[in-house]
Amino acid sequence: MAPYESDDSTIAGEADDLRAGRRKAARYVVPVAVVGVAAATIGLVPALADSGDPSLPKISAQQLLDKIAKSDVQQLSGTVKVTTDLGLPNLGGLESSLTSGAGRGSGDGSSADPTSKLTELATGTHTLRVAADGPDRQKLSLLENAAEYSLIHNGKDVWGYDSQSNEVYHSTAPDDGASEKKQEQPPATPDQLTKDALKAVDDTTSVTVQGTAQVAGRDAYRLVVKPKDSGSTVGQITVAVDAKTGLPLKFTLTPASGGAAVIDAGFTRISFAKPAASTFDFKAPKGAKVTEGDQGKHADGHAKVAPKGAPKGDDWSGPSGKDSGKGPDGMNVIGKGWDSIATFDTGGKGVPSGAEAGGQFGGFLDSLGDKVTGKFGSGTVFKTRLINALITDDGKVYVGAVSKDALVKAANAG
Repeated sequence: MAPYESDDSTIAGEADDLRAGRRKAARYVVPVAVVGVAAATIGLVPALADSGDPSLPKISAQQLLDKIAKSDVQQLSGTVKVTTDLGLPNLGGLESSLTSGAGRGSGDGSSADPTSKLTELATGTHTLRVAADGPDRQKLSLLENAAEYSLIHNGKDVWGYDSQSNEVYHSTAPDDGASEKKQEQPPATPDQLTKDALKAVDDTTSVTVQGTAQVAGRDAYRLVVKPKDSGSTVGQITVAVDAKTGLPLKFTLTPASGGAAVIDAGFTRISFAKPAASTFDFKAPKGAKVTEGDQGKHADGHAKVAPKGAPKGDDWSGPSGKDSGKGPDGMNVIGKGWDSIATFDTGGKGVPSGAEAGGQFGGFLDSLGDKVTGKFGSGTVFKTRLINALITDDGKVYVGAVSKDALVKAANAG
């Protein structure tokens, strides 16, 4: 066996234990929002670039997965760079406003609402400052040209502040009743992205350790995750795992079609010293417009309303609630592993054609969508470099990191 490569035959069973442990952990209260229905099936994942090859003791893939699962970093601060390339067309900024609008509910009017603001991470390159001190205090700041957006969790309070508009969004963190909380890092960090990616690890997955790297001045192992089957649009995921703490530092997803990574996110600077308590303090600036989160909404702004066909009662908990066992956000899942397809019924009509929509929005629809027909009737497949989604004319949605043909086959099977 080549150096730093290990057998992945035991990974699937151990992955169940890893997932079970994650379900017991308290979730971070404001998970990152991503583009429309595509975001529901996959976490953002990044691209790994080496700055050196340190000499480290050999480790198996299972040992490295265990190291990630046992990682318990309580304090950190640092800078994360995130680049996302889903292959969306350039429409002079229209695509950014569309992705932001996709995350905003009809009743939301604050530019500081994280539900809409964090969708900006779905396109382009962004710099984030992050800090954490235990499970009840985290901060993420999105740095822009002449402005800054901050998302702060401090105890029971969650604050979003947009300096450009001088708007504030306030909500209350849900009480999950957990007696023991495990620290989870702010959204869009490699730690959270890795946890999303590892949910797909099963017997359809190859998991190996391939060499070492150095990220943000830290020695790390390279964990490589690949689908065994050819039906997925995912080519390879590479994660740089800190050799000492087990914390993922940098993380890449490259598509099966090749080319640049779909998303590249990693620390450029990191410290494990305890941040100052004042880091998590927040008081609305004078003259700022303050919007309170509505009752019946999660801390990320999503209403606790299940889509048609989702499990009833406590089985549906929305983006920041507990796992339902039905797939992301209570959706039904067809297939398994990397070829799985999430499906749900919107209870409405399909999407308009570009001609029906007209203008720039119509052009955006035509650039992303292909009209398809089958036993299910007709619909539109919206495609990116990673996620494809079929929306039928009667409002059913099929979405996953799979080919267009796979979505049509799933819809035909009903």
